[in-house]
Amino acid sequence: MINWSGVFPALTTKFNNNEELDLELFENNLNVHVAAGVHGVILGGTLGEASTLTENEKEILVKTTLDIVAGKMPVVLNIAEGATTIAIRQADLAKKWGAQGLMILPPMRYKPDHRECVTYFKNIANSTDLPIMIYNNPVDYKTEVTLDMFEELTACQNIQAIKESTRDVSNVTRLRNRFGIRFSILCGVDTLAMEELIMGADGWVAGLVCAFPRETVVIYELIKQNRIAEALTIYRWFLPLLELDLHSKLVQYIKLAEVAEGIGSEFVRGPRLTLFGEERASVQNLINKAIAIRPELPQI
Repeated sequence: MINWSGVFPALTTKFNNNEELDLELFENNLNVHVAAGVHGVILGGTLGEASTLTENEKEILVKTTLDIVAGKMPVVLNIAEGATTIAIRQADLAKKWGAQGLMILPPMRYKPDHRECVTYFKNIANSTDLPIMIYNNPVDYKTEVTLDMFEELTACQNIQAIKESTRDVSNVTRLRNRFGIRFSILCGVDTLAMEELIMGADGWVAGLVCAFPRETVVIYELIKQNRIAEALTIYRWFLPLLELDLHSKLVQYIKLAEVAEGIGSEFVRGPRLTLFGEERASVQNLINKAIAIRPELPQI
């Protein structure tokens, strides 16, 4: 059972300059998140460069994370596959490796219709007893999981949460009006997090948290304590950084922010390339300006 609320970082995968896993750096970064008070972690998402990871590497990351967090929070593995059979295999392996939950995208590459999308999710859910969060991101992945689809998915009790990334804040209200508390709702778009939390979202699957975990957690906690003015001050400071999450190079941008905070490296795995030239200088300048004026955080 997972309490699908709070801040869930979509962790970056740390590599060395040979594109091999850098587990020491991964551990250092994760320990900072644990100390900041995050509520769960997600492995192998978009930020985790999932499409470049081997099955063995996913196993290593899951088991390493479980050792580090030592039961303090749930460890969730993302599934983003093109074939139902492979997705089911990933769910089975995740359970064997010790993951406590799954985040699942609609089928990759092929755009399913209503019946195909629902059947895909149901087949995976019925193959496992792990709790599941459906990742609904029609902007980037071109398939929208509609309210009518979610209605059919209520039949699967282990489908418990929605990563809401439609970029339509009002969808939080639509989901609440239709389903009440049947599904937990976690905002999946950094630049809409405060708005969606105020509208009743339960949590935040965050990106810039990878570099700024303390600020992210404090914003969440202040909103839940109804200390809106205090949260807004930090959120306004944070917004230029949060906008890095909207770019196609969000992995490189956020890894550069991790470097600035001393908890990451710029190394990515091909076909991605590290930033250079004017683009790198521009992003670095934005990050440096934000760090120079970062607000003092209140007690929570």
